Amino acid sequence: MELDKESSHPGAFLSSASRNLSSSSSAFVSASQTPFFSPRSPPPLIPPQITIIPSQVTVSPSDVSPCHASSSSTSVVRQRNKKTKKKSSPVSICTRPVLKVSSTNRPRSYDVYLAYHGRKLSLLRFVNWLRAELEAQGISCFACDRARCRSSRSQSHVEKIMNFATFGVAVITKKSFGNPYTIEELRNFFGRRNLVPIYFDLGPSDCLARDIVERRGDLWEKHGGELWILYGGLEREWREAVEALSRVLDLQLEAGSGNWRDCILEAVLVLAKKLGRRSVVDRINRWREKVERNEFPYPRNENFVGRKKELSELELILFGDVSGDAEREYFELKTRQRRIITGTSTNKCESWSEYGGKGKEPVVWRESEKEIEMQRQVRGKAASRIARRKRPKAKILYGKGIACVSGESGIGKTELVLEYAYRFSQRYKMVLWVGGQSRYIRQNFLNLRNLLEIDLGCESYSHEKGNFKCFEEQEEEAIARVRKELSSDIPFLVIIDDLESETDWWDRRVITELIPHLGGETHFIITTRLPKVLCLEPMKLSYLSGVEAMALMRGETLAKDYPLVESDALRAIEEKLGRLTLGLGIIGAILSELPITPSRLLDTINRMPLRDLPWTDKEESLTFKRHATLIQLLDVCLSIFDHADGPHSLAARMVHVSGWFASSPVPVHLLALAAYRFPKKKRGSSVFKKWSRLLRRSRIKRSESEAASMLVRFGVARICTRPNCIHFHELLKIYARRRGSHRVAQAVVQSICVRASISHSLDHLWAACFLVFGSGSEHVTVELNPTELTHFVRQVGLPLAIHTFITFSRCNAGLELLRLCTDALESAGEVLVNSRGDKWRLKRKLGSCFRDDSSRSDEGFRLLWQEIALLKATVLETRAKLMLRGGRYDIGDDLIRKAIFIRSSICGDRHPDTLSARETLSRLTRLLTNVQIS
Repeated sequence: MELDKESSHPGAFLSSASRNLSSSSSAFVSASQTPFFSPRSPPPLIPPQITIIPSQVTVSPSDVSPCHASSSSTSVVRQRNKKTKKKSSPVSICTRPVLKVSSTNRPRSYDVYLAYHGRKLSLLRFVNWLRAELEAQGISCFACDRARCRSSRSQSHVEKIMNFATFGVAVITKKSFGNPYTIEELRNFFGRRNLVPIYFDLGPSDCLARDIVERRGDLWEKHGGELWILYGGLEREWREAVEALSRVLDLQLEAGSGNWRDCILEAVLVLAKKLGRRSVVDRINRWREKVERNEFPYPRNENFVGRKKELSELELILFGDVSGDAEREYFELKTRQRRIITGTSTNKCESWSEYGGKGKEPVVWRESEKEIEMQRQVRGKAASRIARRKRPKAKILYGKGIACVSGESGIGKTELVLEYAYRFSQRYKMVLWVGGQSRYIRQNFLNLRNLLEIDLGCESYSHEKGNFKCFEEQEEEAIARVRKELSSDIPFLVIIDDLESETDWWDRRVITELIPHLGGETHFIITTRLPKVLCLEPMKLSYLSGVEAMALMRGETLAKDYPLVESDALRAIEEKLGRLTLGLGIIGAILSELPITPSRLLDTINRMPLRDLPWTDKEESLTFKRHATLIQLLDVCLSIFDHADGPHSLAARMVHVSGWFASSPVPVHLLALAAYRFPKKKRGSSVFKKWSRLLRRSRIKRSESEAASMLVRFGVARICTRPNCIHFHELLKIYARRRGSHRVAQAVVQSICVRASISHSLDHLWAACFLVFGSGSEHVTVELNPTELTHFVRQVGLPLAIHTFITFSRCNAGLELLRLCTDALESAGEVLVNSRGDKWRLKRKLGSCFRDDSSRSDEGFRLLWQEIALLKATVLETRAKLMLRGGRYDIGDDLIRKAIFIRSSICGDRHPDTLSARETLSRLTRLLTNVQIS
């Protein structure tokens, strides 16, 4: 299904009478409606040979475009659409400058002249990406389809730019050889020895003059022949241009549907080397290494089955067309989905409204910064009736670059989008994966800064002059930097996986603030369990068919020819699991790993008692009630692990502790450490415990890798592209939390406090803070004694808050964490003082600091109380300094005074820490006075 239709709108061509100069603030220029792609480099806005004559231009609906034009553009121009003059209600009327070209001065010299011909959507996307990538690397580029220049003056100006360009890049398509301007460009560039051809959807072996003239092969049977006759050219010149391509032997760049990214980066490398831009070459090589390491969170699923229709529909939704094999595999969409069009319906079947009535009202796009939706223009009684119903507008948007996949947990949403990302990764510069959990989505979105090479740190402002930004403005600016990078003409694929809510957990702000203006080159895919997201109708993901479910369960055992009884057992397992993709995958893994038949496995599952787990969430309860067999299957897996490695096997304990980690991939060493701290009953002498502990430490490395490998082989966990990390499905994490206890959560917190690092385990550090300090309406899950609490705040809470505030500009989240640390330390100090007279209570609170000797116990109490108080003073001082960055001087003044009081009481007035706090106080006092005076 290839959208090969080309717009004939006359506003796409040059005019000697009226032209539009694009502006970075108001003009939007579509790649499908202009013969030029304007550069984005920093040269002057208007060359010397151009004068500006303001005039009013009427913009028709087809002129509205999602692509921004560069502020340095002198090539993007449009002719006034004569047909729209007769219309009484144009979309908009704006004042635009008209360019008057003078041929007396030398035009600007570009590094690259990019020539192409055609209006096919895929060609325009490729050319636009190539131009944007060259400009992003500092290589000035002028892209032009000269066949769409309708005035001799514009042709002359473009020809001068072509002659002064350093290198000429010609994108060769099957229609290029019938275009006289492409023939002229090939002869020009080859004669100057600066030709760089790029073959689009064909190869160098296809571009032989004899094959084209004689219409040899399927390619030239329709598009071949004596093409120079079409434009009245000379056969000799035509043959010289075609044969010139075969003489450029050192450059054979081919752009097929599966190598766009590689072709574009290779073209940039070739041009950078020819221009002597060594820094560009190094930057491209570093980018390739980064993409190879960090692009995908998981390896490709080699056992992926089915979902051909869903993959084709995703391509249609995002790109607006389907190409290649997907076109043959694509099934007919639902009727109401095919009606998402712009214009007036003339078919009676298509004229039925979404509310059940008839009509031929025009359908238009209503577009804003936060959403794009289709709205029908209705009037009179129909409009009032629709207003009374107040039904939400939820539509699938085709070609707008956003898709939503909805389905219940475990049905295969992540697998679907992962397969799509691997299949179409070459159409994007990079695939960016964002976890959609409401607590972490904003942090995960800002984590893209490392991949996009964006600095999100808080800037230093002159507070003495009152030049500062509040915390909300700093957070919005950090998000805007990422959005700006994603709004460029360079395409990215952003996957928001497992979106829990449309609002952020921290401040209830909608997630549309994270998504750039729709309709650009960057595409978004959202997977969710929600029925509707962003006023969009999601693509409902259903269960696999019976044949696909059988293929997934048989997995690597497809070569086995099961008898009829075993096939019936597989169908029975399929029905008991409700065709849940997660359970079917585990069944296939067990059958491939163990010498067990499907009937015996079914009998083992049926004999496993159904565990009655405590459910606190209604949705979780309903999910596991529908799939009660999944709980039995997971119990079978844990029993297999215990049978292989003995009771309390490491693999089984790793499953138990997995539920308390964050949803991101977990480092194996962190998971194993928490599993070793997993509380279990032990018996034996102290000598036996000592020798078993030594033996365990000697085998810890080998046991970690073996246990993780076992979890991956049996489908309980999945391997990640990040080294030594595995990931657990959310259903498995819920199962582990319900089987475990708060003591298991405490083991997880202790392991995170000991081994986790900010650079590799940021989400898990936040998960530990939620367990220790509580989150929102949830109570504290893990209670730490004063000694453990001080260690946790010093190692996790304080560094995490500072890193969140400074590195990501998440000011409110960092300050809230520091406030929770302050409250926890204050409560621990009060409890410690109140329990001083109770020996047993004091022993429980002091932990290792307690001694039976009363004098030593009092000394330990005093030291611990001072440690808590001084740590609290440090947290208060940190909060005061951060308040200073947001201009909240009054709050900072109060906090720093409390810190000074604590330090002066314990350390004295002349202690360096006390003096440092007093300097902070004097600065806050001075700034607060200046604010009050002004």
